Amino acid sequence: MIDTKKLHRFDMAEYLETEEDIAYYLEATALEDISLLPAALGTVARARGMSDLARTTGLSRETLYKTLSTGGNPTLSTLSKILEAYGVRISLAPQDNPVAAS
Repeated sequence: MIDTKKLHRFDMAEYLETEEDIAYYLEATALEDISLLPAALGTVARARGMSDLARTTGLSRETLYKTLSTGGNPTLSTLSKILEAYGVRISLAPQDNPVAAS
């Protein structure tokens, strides 16, 4: 039996120490499942400070908490402001196996 008194809840925010860490984390998340990107940005915001992000982007903390929660659905404009604040940009590339448009 596992002694739960010795287990600690894993929090990715504790490991995002550098800009490079943040960029790799966001890239890996987006490649795995783009719908998880808002929540991943929320993790970065917790690591760096939500107040700092609000100041940098001009968005309210309330908007950021709502947008960057699990299930958050940011507009492209909001997403762009947040990514810019972290020195990250979205890059598009052709897929290896593209799905034909109907």
